[in-house]
Amino acid sequence: MSTSVAIDIGLSDNDLEIREYPQLIKYMGSKAKIINFVSESIESVYDGGVVCDLFAGACSLSGALGKMYPIHSNDIQNYSAIISSVYLKPIQNIDVEELILDATINYKKARVNIPDNLEYSGFTTLKQFNKIENNNRKLINENFRNHYHLFLKNYSGTWWSAEQCLWIDAIKQSIDKRVKRAEWGDAEYSFSMAILLHAMTYSSQGTGHFAQYRDAKTKSSMEDINIYRQKRLQDLFVRKFNQMQDWASDNVEDQGHTASTEDYKTCLSKLDGGTVYADPPYAFVHYSRFYHAMETLCLYDYPDIQIKGGSMVKGRYREERHQSPFCIRTQVEGAFEDLFNGVKSAGANLALSYSDTAMITLDRLLDISNKTLNSNYEIWVEDMDHQHMTMGRANDRTRDVKELILLARKK
Repeated sequence: MSTSVAIDIGLSDNDLEIREYPQLIKYMGSKAKIINFVSESIESVYDGGVVCDLFAGACSLSGALGKMYPIHSNDIQNYSAIISSVYLKPIQNIDVEELILDATINYKKARVNIPDNLEYSGFTTLKQFNKIENNNRKLINENFRNHYHLFLKNYSGTWWSAEQCLWIDAIKQSIDKRVKRAEWGDAEYSFSMAILLHAMTYSSQGTGHFAQYRDAKTKSSMEDINIYRQKRLQDLFVRKFNQMQDWASDNVEDQGHTASTEDYKTCLSKLDGGTVYADPPYAFVHYSRFYHAMETLCLYDYPDIQIKGGSMVKGRYREERHQSPFCIRTQVEGAFEDLFNGVKSAGANLALSYSDTAMITLDRLLDISNKTLNSNYEIWVEDMDHQHMTMGRANDRTRDVKELILLARKK
């Protein structure tokens, strides 16, 4: 079940217009729960122009502040730009029932070409359940003629069942059809794709990311996985579509917002003034690994799957994935130097989110910022206690951290 972020920062309506917005996906390190703190920090350095969300991720900034500032949402991952569009770009009314009827035709045509031993029914033992799982996973060895078979082939029996993968491919086909016929523009395409990302996330048997799917090793894990195997992805899609379309009609206005899918240095090189909000990765794990399946849906490019030790990796990652220098200990200091230099060259102010458990210490971060921004900026730090969601990548689901925001305002 998705959540909405309710916001009350105790200021008058004339001060900050932070809107309540529905979240679309589960996302590691999301700032949704501390958006008040982030917003107040941005406001303390903002002096006009665009607010550039440099590492937008799941786009909580666009969701909450899209009526307050002109936003430029940037992230090197394509799914982020698609999500930001939901919060920033108005859409024409879309008949979701008609879309699903069309997708149903696609689903039925594709379903007749796969075997019947893939359904999660009739099992009573762990052995029987895992046989069904393996039957699903074997589809990776099949050849399909229909162009829209990427998820059916690559991901059946992993985070999703073959049945759910059929629906992912079928809905994607119907979305593309409307774009090719020029019935939809970019905003309608992105809106529908973002809802499909939501349906994928909430039908997945994983923990909210796609680094590793779970194996049924015990009866209890089998039962839990099967709860997700039984979810009807098409129903999740329709339900969220209606919710988001109602929300968008009341909350989204064309204010000249923009988005890009660029490296942070490239994005900064094109910026002229304004304020940068930077929320780079905090740890050694790469987001491209945790969210590769979402990127693959958006690109729909039939990527090569990573091979390690002569075998396909269990996570079925894309061979080509972005590696962030902020996640590499030998590169992180240079990455921050590039970030600060880019902000300085753009003549922008900066609000930089970080934590006390991150790749480098606050003292070192301040050393780099003072060296790079030197006498041109006033620099200070705000902090708050926060529980960071690990999304199951460690034994703890959440971790207590001190959330820091380094602020740099032009003198």
